[in-house]
Amino acid sequence: MFKFDTTYRVRYSDTDKMGYMYYGHYSRLYEIARVESLRSLGIRYRDLEDEGIIMPVYENKSKYFVPARYDDLLTIRIFLRSLPSKRIVFDYEIFNEEEKLIHVGETTLVFFDQKKEKVVATPQIILNVLEPFFKE
Repeated sequence: MFKFDTTYRVRYSDTDKMGYMYYGHYSRLYEIARVESLRSLGIRYRDLEDEGIIMPVYENKSKYFVPARYDDLLTIRIFLRSLPSKRIVFDYEIFNEEEKLIHVGETTLVFFDQKKEKVVATPQIILNVLEPFFKE
């Protein structure tokens, strides 16, 4: 299993009139965590795109327990529980500064070859860096 943590401070522009982080912004936190987790492994989205591979979101799930508020420092924990094939599934846990779990989510993305205009297998560069996390 691969696990990675990153942080995000809730900005005023993230909140609604109630002072809570607007629900639609949680998906942005997912993207931040995905990009930074891959970057931590030496993979940049930009490099994949330069090779003609994009990763559109196929499915997105969210569950809210406690709202994030303005100026909260959030920890976004991301998990890959299995090696990807044509799809890659990211699980998320978001904690507030008191380390209370406030949100969970999941996104499924596919690897899409722009030239062929079809879903393809996971690029070998991604498998190469992830395989060590899944050896017993």
